[in-house]
Amino acid sequence: MVKHASSDAAPSTAAKPAPDAIGLLKADHRTVEKLFDAFEKADDDDLAAKGTLAQRACEALSVHTIIEEEILYPAAQEALGDDAVDVDEAYVEHFLVKTLISRFATLKPGERGFDATFKVMSELVRHHVEEEESELFPELKKSGADLIALGKKMANRDAQLRAKLEQAGSNAVGDNTLAFAGLA
Repeated sequence: MVKHASSDAAPSTAAKPAPDAIGLLKADHRTVEKLFDAFEKADDDDLAAKGTLAQRACEALSVHTIIEEEILYPAAQEALGDDAVDVDEAYVEHFLVKTLISRFATLKPGERGFDATFKVMSELVRHHVEEEESELFPELKKSGADLIALGKKMANRDAQLRAKLEQAGSNAVGDNTLAFAGLA
């Protein structure tokens, strides 16, 4: 499971800063990029690794997408008003990524189209990340939106969604994919 530093730290007597929404999202972006890179480096014959990396990327993207659509984008639209054009485009890009993720429900590693679907998904996500980090996030920072309050909401929702993934049997014991991707 990908954990944010704020979610698994032991309580201490010193007050720790609350999570910042943009910092949490950027950490998610880096995590998914590492999974994409690991997939690209995986041996073509290592179908188990490719399958698990694709699953982890899809899970991380699904959680991230839900958090952005439920919390970040509505807050951005409120803070930016008519200037929230980036948000409209982000929703469309999310729809496309979710469509590609849904293909992995039936598409198996080694089958025709598996690697191509993953490659297109990773390219789309990298483009989306670039736009968010270079356009939307700076605009949101300038808007005066309470990024700490948003970060708290997002961290709580992230924990709920990841708990559901674990209950559904994700993150199987013995899975070394996160170590393979440099995330463990």
